Amino acid sequence: MGRCKYNYPKTFTAETTTNSDGYPEYRRRDDGQAAVVRKQTLDNRWVIPYNPFLLSLFDCHLNVEVCSTIQAVKYLYKYVYKGHDRISFNVIKGADPKPVDEIEQYQSGRWVSPCEAMWRLYGFELFETQPPVMVLPVHLQNMQTMRLHPDENLEAVVANEKRARTPLTEFFVENSKEGTEPLLYADFTKKYRWDKGQKRWFKRKTKLLVIGRVVFASPSEGERYFLRILLLHVRGPKSFKDLLTINGYTCATFQEAALKRHLIEEDNTVDLCLNEACEVQMPSALRHLFAIVLIFSQPKDPAELWTKYYCHLSEDFNRKFPNDPNKVSRLTASSVEISLEAMGKSLKAFNLEHLMESEDDEIRRTKDIVDALDAPIPQECADCRTMLNFERIKAFDTIISHVKENKPGAFFIDGPGGTGKTFLYNALYAEVRLMNKIVLPTATSGIAAANIPSGRTTHSRFKILLILMDL
Repeated sequence: MGRCKYNYPKTFTAETTTNSDGYPEYRRRDDGQAAVVRKQTLDNRWVIPYNPFLLSLFDCHLNVEVCSTIQAVKYLYKYVYKGHDRISFNVIKGADPKPVDEIEQYQSGRWVSPCEAMWRLYGFELFETQPPVMVLPVHLQNMQTMRLHPDENLEAVVANEKRARTPLTEFFVENSKEGTEPLLYADFTKKYRWDKGQKRWFKRKTKLLVIGRVVFASPSEGERYFLRILLLHVRGPKSFKDLLTINGYTCATFQEAALKRHLIEEDNTVDLCLNEACEVQMPSALRHLFAIVLIFSQPKDPAELWTKYYCHLSEDFNRKFPNDPNKVSRLTASSVEISLEAMGKSLKAFNLEHLMESEDDEIRRTKDIVDALDAPIPQECADCRTMLNFERIKAFDTIISHVKENKPGAFFIDGPGGTGKTFLYNALYAEVRLMNKIVLPTATSGIAAANIPSGRTTHSRFKILLILMDL
């Protein structure tokens, strides 16, 4: 008898084991029993794993098999959270001899059952959280997020005191009132409710349990992280200054306040890390490690740390410029600054901006300029120049003439999809880069930017803010 696609019959085995895929190989005794089904003799090797109780309970065919690998957990979560069923379709004529135009005829749609459609049309909630959870913001003084509409007057918004209110600022206001029970920020929602319209806290008249969750802040966020620690442990603070004041002494930073309240420990982990790295790491790697330590470990005194390890951080520059200590200092600081910029920070965030006060032309080159000048020129882009047709050459020569003559200009290349606009852009990129000039390829979408070497979106390149619209 041949084997089926599910690898039956199985083999006889004296005990249950687990194979390399995490599936069990169930015990199958060779007890000599067999049954004739459709003129075929079947024994224990043909029995599918089952549970008699479940078969009786559900009165249906039901296979039961244990699966114990991480793939099973991933499958279940992906299946539960995969979203609604979707289909992709296109509409064409029954006897259309033309080739399918994907751009014109493709359409993506979503299939929704009638029950779900009515539920959504009536605006019923699709899920609920019980008990309710309110996210409590954490922000530094006068650093709260405010939403503005494009047609609003900025001066009027700034003058409106109500627009600046947040649950945190009003938490301080309520604690300043007489008779207010000193509560932790996270516990405030148990006794008070937040009115979004009036932007105020009001005492609850009913015992409704609402959990307050203080928004997460990572150590790389610096003072905001230490402010969150204080709010989680200090009861009834009346202001930001009140959080900084301990036994009549006003701390300079929230980090210092957290240290004096013994909410964090001042240890020598950073010192040990850098000390060990000095023995085995090259100076360039050590400078990158120093930047990582500044961001993720938040040392209490970065300036002291810089002074202590400066000779190791600048060792290679000292050998290159032994008689110019000022240039060595600037190059070392610039190298650390480049590593910090790659992670979204700068020396100024750690009160080390004085290290970059005086710079020469070489040091003043920002990371974007360095990346633009060091960006490779793909050979396929360089080859595009020789494969331009007449219309592309005309546009190519017009634009390049402006570049060579240092004349400003703005050009708009128009044409249907597939006519070679990106091909022309790549040829222009290669030609300008071969002149050792800077090219900053920018597009409105990530898909378009990916088609040009070193391409980036406009929002990423020029740090354009995203406008949030309330629908």
